[in-house]
Amino acid sequence: MGSWSLLALRGAFALLFGITVLLWPTMSLPALVLAFGIYVLLDGIAAVAIGTREGEREHAWLWLLEGFAGVGLGLAALAWTGAAVELLVLAIGLWAIATGATEIAVARRLRREVPGEVLLLAAGVASVLLGIAVFFMPSTRVGGLVLLFGTYGLLFGASLLGQAFRLRRGARRVGSGIRLFRRGPRAA
Repeated sequence: MGSWSLLALRGAFALLFGITVLLWPTMSLPALVLAFGIYVLLDGIAAVAIGTREGEREHAWLWLLEGFAGVGLGLAALAWTGAAVELLVLAIGLWAIATGATEIAVARRLRREVPGEVLLLAAGVASVLLGIAVFFMPSTRVGGLVLLFGTYGLLFGASLLGQAFRLRRGARRVGSGIRLFRRGPRAA
């Protein structure tokens, strides 16, 4: 599986999360944290896979950092669903700000290879905005958090899917000898 398809998979996970949350507006706070934990665990695994495919590229460590943070938060959310849910919501806010900053950094570095890159940047901004909003929205307003998380899933997922297909198209245009987000020449 190529890196563009792993990025598309991350986008699909986010869209599925967003749709699920928005279709279940009466979700309790523990259920929301559990759903987010499942999403962020899957997203983290995909980000780690992208980072390992990046190899010697200068931004591979950013994907790995984002992925391991997601896996850790996902496992914590799944393990501690009943206890300290409000604390987990704050951890989600911190995760969103940190991963958003990482995505913005990757997007800035990626602009050297893909001129006009804005979709990954948009995904990063959406993550940072989610994190900031979580800190200003008390966890007692579950309906607001459901709407916020669902909207984030849709925006983040659409941005990643758009970026993935743009990278796929760019890799095809570059030619058979070079692939974006891949080590070495493409296998024939």
